[in-house]
Amino acid sequence: MLNRIDLRIPGALPSGADLQRLLPRAGLDVTVATEQVRPIVEAVREHGARAVIEATHRIDKVTLAALRVPAGELEAAAQALDPALREALGTAIERARTVHSDQRRQEVTTTLAAGGTVTQRWRPVRRVGLYVPGGLAVYPSSVVMNVVPAQVAGVESIAVTSPPQRDTGLPHPHILAACALLGVDEVYAVGGAQAIAMLAYGTEESEPVDLITGPGNVWVTAAKRLVRGVVGIDAEAGPTEIAILADDTADPRHVAADLISQAEHDPLAASVLVTTSPELLAEVERELAAQVTATKHTERIGQALSGSQSAAVLVEDIDAGLRVVDAYAAEHLEIQTRQPRAVAERVRSAGAIFVGAWSPVSLGDYCAGSNHVLPTGGCARHSSGLSVQTFLRGVQLIEYDERALREVAGHVVTLANAEDLPAHGQAVTARFPDADGVAGDARGGAA
Repeated sequence: MLNRIDLRIPGALPSGADLQRLLPRAGLDVTVATEQVRPIVEAVREHGARAVIEATHRIDKVTLAALRVPAGELEAAAQALDPALREALGTAIERARTVHSDQRRQEVTTTLAAGGTVTQRWRPVRRVGLYVPGGLAVYPSSVVMNVVPAQVAGVESIAVTSPPQRDTGLPHPHILAACALLGVDEVYAVGGAQAIAMLAYGTEESEPVDLITGPGNVWVTAAKRLVRGVVGIDAEAGPTEIAILADDTADPRHVAADLISQAEHDPLAASVLVTTSPELLAEVERELAAQVTATKHTERIGQALSGSQSAAVLVEDIDAGLRVVDAYAAEHLEIQTRQPRAVAERVRSAGAIFVGAWSPVSLGDYCAGSNHVLPTGGCARHSSGLSVQTFLRGVQLIEYDERALREVAGHVVTLANAEDLPAHGQAVTARFPDADGVAGDARGGAA
């Protein structure tokens, strides 16, 4: 079922971009999608709620009387929630809040001289818009993953938006219930590019936000690209992906089940097995054949596993496997090897690393306490997943007294003159009537 890539060539494993090109990746042309959603984004910017309602009617086949979900609908969804689901969401919220609370940054003051300090402060974004998908699957867990770190960071204004269901004209009741459990009462029944534009530019019914986070399809990603700069965005999320680095100690049933769990998301989802063991691969393929037929979404999973974005990569040893998974930079990376913690600590690039046989990705999707909004498409080489830090801005306070400035004034002037910006130096020397009292050449003139 999986495509095979054999990299068992001792001493000849490609490196850098060459290795990246050999590895599978979902085809996703955001550039084309960007031009297709541009008219929607521009219409919302110019015409507000009317354009949002029109786009929702045309694309989602839902006619909205209002964009915002009435507070009574949120409470009703929470009251109707199945008790087992309520308990599970409660556990997910509690664990996420515990983990994210430990991510809060502390203010740090550095003293560089007597009377000269720099303080690093962390200030939350004032208002955020959180997008929650509602297409092939419904994700109340994504409400938790977006809202909790924003709340822990101290964001004062939170708006959630999620696509309306055709039968109700509202977001899925599980999403509404999750919002209610988290105390979020500003929720909009809007999805797709029009939702991103609504958050960025505002409408008659909604105030624009400062930052937009949350995963979505290619149209959501394209709209995020268009409004980047008008607002901050977390990332351009692509199809979900899992990579598993495994040796002959891995249980093929576990490996197959975990590959299937990510393939369940979307026909473009990527499932990649990197292994040193041809025997394990053969057993995993037998397990896939048996397990896929027993799942609910057999067709979707089969498309994902057999697609060009999924593969089994055979490597000579764990060192080679680590080079492969670092080049791939998976959204989710499982380590199922001997001494998995030691191997995991050598990984440089992954959105989240799941260590050992008892830490499957699906645990992280819901109840590990970690965040499941993670970089995709190789972006883990340079980007991090959603966290409290996403919603914080570093602000530096520079505080020098006269003596501390005098001590360094000569160096400021020298550097300003070297850059042919003498007025920069003069802004310092103007504070000292007696220029001879400033160390170095403090007169600000060109040499």
